[in-house]
Amino acid sequence: MAEDEEKAVRSAPVERTISNTDAPVPYHDADGNFNPPDRGLLAWSQVLATLLINALCWGYPAAFGVYQLYYVETLNLPSSQVSWIGSIQIFLTFGICTVSGRLSDAGYTRHCVVGGCGLAVLGTFMVSLATKYWQIFLAQGVCTGLGLGIAFMPAITTLSSYFKKNRAFALAIAATGTSVGSIIFPSIVQYLIPKVGFPWAVRCAAFVALFIVGLANLLLKPYLPPRKAGPLVEWGAFKERTYALFTLGAFCNFYTLYFGFFYINSYARTVIGFSSQEAVSMILIANALGIPARIVVGYLADNLLGPINMYLIALCYLGTITYVWMTIQTRAAMYIFSVFYGLAVGATQGVYVGALASLTSDPQKMGTRFGMVSTLSGFATLAGPPTVGAIIDQSGGDYKWAQVWGGTLAFGAALAVFASRTAAVGLKFKARL
Repeated sequence: MAEDEEKAVRSAPVERTISNTDAPVPYHDADGNFNPPDRGLLAWSQVLATLLINALCWGYPAAFGVYQLYYVETLNLPSSQVSWIGSIQIFLTFGICTVSGRLSDAGYTRHCVVGGCGLAVLGTFMVSLATKYWQIFLAQGVCTGLGLGIAFMPAITTLSSYFKKNRAFALAIAATGTSVGSIIFPSIVQYLIPKVGFPWAVRCAAFVALFIVGLANLLLKPYLPPRKAGPLVEWGAFKERTYALFTLGAFCNFYTLYFGFFYINSYARTVIGFSSQEAVSMILIANALGIPARIVVGYLADNLLGPINMYLIALCYLGTITYVWMTIQTRAAMYIFSVFYGLAVGATQGVYVGALASLTSDPQKMGTRFGMVSTLSGFATLAGPPTVGAIIDQSGGDYKWAQVWGGTLAFGAALAVFASRTAAVGLKFKARL
């Protein structure tokens, strides 16, 4: 009797709030299972909205290599010190996700996305006025990083709530926004600096960001009813071995993930001998190849392999290609490496959120559980690039040991994800998970 009443409550229409105005009433079947639309114009418009937000939230930080090269050459600072700007930006983007994810679950998605995007755009405008290291650190590292983190997680959880069967594919398409933004923002800054100077180049990037997030906010419509009650952190999730081991794998992955984005152009310039503009093309190539990679892995995850299996394969590929980086010594090889590195990073990022979503059975806890993993991963992104910078500086500019470090961590992440998979299904290698 109590079970029937519970199902009736879960199946009943929910009262609308400001957080989900104009969104359809979530549907539960007779057994109380959540069945989102999985199709339709409204659902796919959320993919576009999240793609645009990803273009800012991850496309802009992924372009930090362009800023790093400019700061090192103009401020005459060691690369490890400059790396802290990008690291703190990405750390805060991840680190605030526990809070923004829980706020999203509680019905404050619109507030978070509008406020976060506004803060990120403000920080970008402030970078154009900064002339000292601490000013750049506060504007680009702290202000922009906080804004990106506040906006990112609510958008991801909103999109996840519209899909079930096609969730990994939808999230992978939205993740192409990272590559799109990573092409747009470095191109704007790099190619406008010689024409209008650094300040106006950054302002132009900020205006483009303002247009992108304005359109995204018009499209985004939360789907689930608010979950007002509940803790900020679901500590019980870490008692699930599958979730805990996946979190460890994500930590190792993000510890090394931004190594290439921060240093591929400086490697091309200092080791291979590219000019500044030629070196930036390495980032553009890598990010461009990330677009098809994300779509393909998302499709394979939903229709053939499963998101966890696909993520495991992508991590092994990333580790392998990072080791291969040590052998790159010619211009032609550098271009080829950029292609395969872009595929590796695109595949890893494209399926990561889908893999994490597959570990969350309750859609109303997605924001909280996503945010917990992201916050812990934020500490990895905080330490990763400065660690690499310190290794390179201590090696006298030699990248070899940094590349060994990056490849080893990627394989460590793969090992942890494999352990997570084993905890879920055992050693059933044909299991689709």
